[in-house]
Amino acid sequence: MLGLMQDWPLLLHRLIDHAARHHPGREIVTRSVEGPIHRTTWAEARQRSLRVAQRLARDGIRPGDRVATLAWNTGRHLEAWYGIAGIGAIYHTVNPRLFPEQIAWILNHAESRVMMADLTFVPLLEELAPKLAHVERYILLTDAAHMPASTRLPDAIPYEDWLAEADGDFAWASFDENTAAGLCYTSGTTGEPKGVLYSHRSNVLHALTCTMPDVMSLSSRDRVMPIVPMFHANSWAIPFAAAAAGAALVMPGARLDGASVHQLLEEERVTYAAAVPTVWMMLLQHLEATGGRLSTLERTIIGGSACPRALAKAYQEKYGVQVRHGWGMTEMSPVGTVCVRKPETEGLDAEAWLDVQEKQGIALFGVDMKITDDAGRELPWDGRTFGRLKVRGPAIARRYFRREEEEILDAEGYFDTGDVATIDPNGYMKITDRSKDVIKSGGEWISSIDLENLAVGHPDVAEAAVVAVPHPKWGERPLLLAVPKPGRAPTRESLLDFLRPKVAKWWLPDDVVFVPELPHTATGKLLKTKLREDYRDHRLPD
Repeated sequence: MLGLMQDWPLLLHRLIDHAARHHPGREIVTRSVEGPIHRTTWAEARQRSLRVAQRLARDGIRPGDRVATLAWNTGRHLEAWYGIAGIGAIYHTVNPRLFPEQIAWILNHAESRVMMADLTFVPLLEELAPKLAHVERYILLTDAAHMPASTRLPDAIPYEDWLAEADGDFAWASFDENTAAGLCYTSGTTGEPKGVLYSHRSNVLHALTCTMPDVMSLSSRDRVMPIVPMFHANSWAIPFAAAAAGAALVMPGARLDGASVHQLLEEERVTYAAAVPTVWMMLLQHLEATGGRLSTLERTIIGGSACPRALAKAYQEKYGVQVRHGWGMTEMSPVGTVCVRKPETEGLDAEAWLDVQEKQGIALFGVDMKITDDAGRELPWDGRTFGRLKVRGPAIARRYFRREEEEILDAEGYFDTGDVATIDPNGYMKITDRSKDVIKSGGEWISSIDLENLAVGHPDVAEAAVVAVPHPKWGERPLLLAVPKPGRAPTRESLLDFLRPKVAKWWLPDDVVFVPELPHTATGKLLKTKLREDYRDHRLPD
């Protein structure tokens, strides 16, 4: 027997319809690529999204076609997303931080027919255009006044002129909620990038989950700034979750330095923001250098890579901002866990709670997780046993785009994340390493992430990485690479002395190398593959 409820498919345009109808005047503020601050509302954004949909349909874009975007977080990018998805086409976000060859490969693999791009990326696209066999039209997200005087992009048109040819007298298309909505490729640090194809249903379910109190806790009273780019795993679902909650959006555009982020946070009265640790580090350095404050920011989510303890401590104790450590993957839409207080942790003092906050947190609704050994046997949740972290749920990938013949799930439908983790009895998960980055010394595992987080707690260290180097007796031993803070000169012994009381003796790195900078992936994570290659012949002290 089926239930007797209305058939109301979970489609992305339902989100912007809700925001426009019930929160029509709520602002969407953009620091535009051209410079000025631009203001619109959810009601206006919906109307312009309908015009995007109408104009794409007139250009012959059909359901299932890919429309690429190479753009920052702006109001135009937001309305393009909703407009593309509203006709059953697929928004295809392209990460400009990838190598040009990877960008060309991704666009050709996706066979994206239209490219919508910010002015920032015109030079890049001019170089790539001859290699892009499927792109038929280039729409630059600007107006005629700011259009480049000349460009080698074929038939490039300013977005506002293109949009002016539609009047918005248009209705969203109707289709199944499992229809593909978005396409995002993994960064491809090993092998070719892999396409993750989100559905309308998965995006809507994930957005609704993200609004919950133990995730982002979004409401119509919030002013939300997604600093994490829209080309990075759906901007952690914020463009959709904010619409579901009726929250205001503050879109930072291309300027993500500490001073620019601080200015927007203060002037636009932001209450909630999301970014990777490097952005929060830059902001913290700016605040410490200028004596700035955070007068309205209430809470943050920090993810993309592990949040150092010292960073969480500084924001919470100096600036009164609640830090939520998060974890996820492109394949997970992307949020998987968030570290929030459960009743079992309510009695902890500040330092004991920071111990918990170093973990990635508890699973969202819709994320089922387990840890297993290499043979697939499930391991206990005791907070000590390391295992391969596996997940399943309605917003988690089951195949990769155009690689459908490859099985990526185990017999129970779990996806192997590639992370090594522990889970404690209260359900708090802690990433101890990527499976390929864990250091195996004398038959025991050493967590490079734990060592890195401890090292950046040293007052003279800005960033740190730990990699394994060969050892004739132990197989592998940890090497610590550290970037000094400007004007500071830490020594090898001072750093090892700082770590010594904090780790087991056999975890202590065998050597320290100071470097001016560390390499990162296109998504801001440490590029361990390059570091392992660069230091594979490093000679450890006797």
